[in-house]
Amino acid sequence: MALRIGVLADDFTGATDIAGFLVSAGMTTVQFTSPEDLPEHLDERVDAAVISLKTRSVAPAEAVAQSLKALAALTARGAEQIIFKYCSTFDSTAEGNIGPVTDALLEAMGEDFTVLAPALPVNGRTVYQGHLFVHDQPLDESGMRDHPVTPMTDSSLVRLMQTQAQGRAVVVPYATVEAGAAAVRQALSDARASGARYAVPDTVQMRHLETLGAALTQMPLITGGSGIGYGLARAVTQSQGSADSSAASDWTFSSGPAVVLSGSSSQMTNAQVRTYRSRAAALALDIGSVLTRPEDYCAEVLDWVAQQQRPDALAPLVYATASPKEVRAAQQEHGAQELSAAIEDFFSQLARALHEHGTRRFIVAGGETSGAVTQGLGVRGFEVGPQIAPGVPWTRTLPEVNPGTASAETLDLALKSGNFGEEDFFAAAQQLVSQQPVSQQPLTQQPATPDGGSA
Repeated sequence: MALRIGVLADDFTGATDIAGFLVSAGMTTVQFTSPEDLPEHLDERVDAAVISLKTRSVAPAEAVAQSLKALAALTARGAEQIIFKYCSTFDSTAEGNIGPVTDALLEAMGEDFTVLAPALPVNGRTVYQGHLFVHDQPLDESGMRDHPVTPMTDSSLVRLMQTQAQGRAVVVPYATVEAGAAAVRQALSDARASGARYAVPDTVQMRHLETLGAALTQMPLITGGSGIGYGLARAVTQSQGSADSSAASDWTFSSGPAVVLSGSSSQMTNAQVRTYRSRAAALALDIGSVLTRPEDYCAEVLDWVAQQQRPDALAPLVYATASPKEVRAAQQEHGAQELSAAIEDFFSQLARALHEHGTRRFIVAGGETSGAVTQGLGVRGFEVGPQIAPGVPWTRTLPEVNPGTASAETLDLALKSGNFGEEDFFAAAQQLVSQQPVSQQPLTQQPATPDGGSA
């Protein structure tokens, strides 16, 4: 069966975010950490494949090169539609990378028009009159204005895109989206005929994503956040009569001890750590030890975790999460890049050691931390399961694409972007596990048949 949707995402947890929404809309979905890890033959049950890149803040030329490589891998597996997934807050600068990557993908696919659809109303990201809002604040008045890497100083998606891209953008207004999919299709046709290269549809409610999805089932390239992935998948599964059931409805978990690892210092993760510390064993990393004696300190933390992992208790938490004031002080003392790299390396080393000593379930907060943990475990591909919170699903590793690594067996991973989830997220993730059966045979790669298809 042909791959219905192929996604290339500009960061790790963003890839997991959209994968979770595809699953919730009824699509069996797998995710891989690079184009090279995508198997030549996917399981015939797979509807969508997601490749997680790290292109959000690299040089535009490098972002384009990585994205084109991912596009080639997905189209080689027969992907019928491509989604370029970026953050729902349109994280980018005047140089890119959303504009340059979008233009490169359009050119490679022989197309001249696409949509910009970052909205995710369930998480407070909406678009009205072409302006992006974070809850009740315009993007440039939200906390994103002070982002250290991609400060967002304008809320107009039209202006943001035209600054960094090669064409003209137009708005598909609220009234048109409210009028339904046919009206949206006509507006897109008119925009393209007028010479516009990008269309920005107003999106205020989740139902608007379903309207957009129904209007976009024939568009080869779609760009946006995880919400548009949900809308498109919903339209596809509705046409197949399977939209009312999640692809993860029969999901099961492996058995074994769990741990919570938190490296994000976002406002929500700080609240989640505070809440969880009142219910479970928690250990704040000693930054001096992380920097000066990481191997010895890893052994000490490993021993502490092992002592706290009990069947009758919540999983222990190890965290580097801190307040903005504490983060600034640590960065001034040790250097921002040096500190970040040291913490990521430590979490990678710790995850590997925990697995070797029996941990089978990892709940991780923070995009960079999630990437470090999966790298430490040697994870290159996994199947995406039920959502713990909007944009945060449980996943399980695919052993057949992780040979000879720490995860050449099935592990359960919950990988959370910093600001996602409610304050009780860490406990909620474990509660979902307790409500589900364990040890189902995971999705496996199918052998190739003589004609090159799948068995």
